[in-house]
Amino acid sequence: MGMRTTLDLPDDLLEKARQAVNARTKRDTVVAGLEELIRRRHHQDLIDLAGRIHLDIDLKRSRKR
Repeated sequence: MGMRTTLDLPDDLLEKARQAVNARTKRDTVVAGLEELIRRRHHQDLIDLAGRIHLDIDLKRSRKR
């Protein structure tokens, strides 16, 4: 179960977001937005790792399998 929180959100913004994610409730809209925010952060974390991880892999050998 979650915690109860009171937010003062602009009605028009919340309604646009609800329609954008096709959510039925305000709660579903806010949860979808939070999940998307987390997904994007994880995606950016992976992008930031590009070029920092070096694997000793023989591509020719692994592709022959």
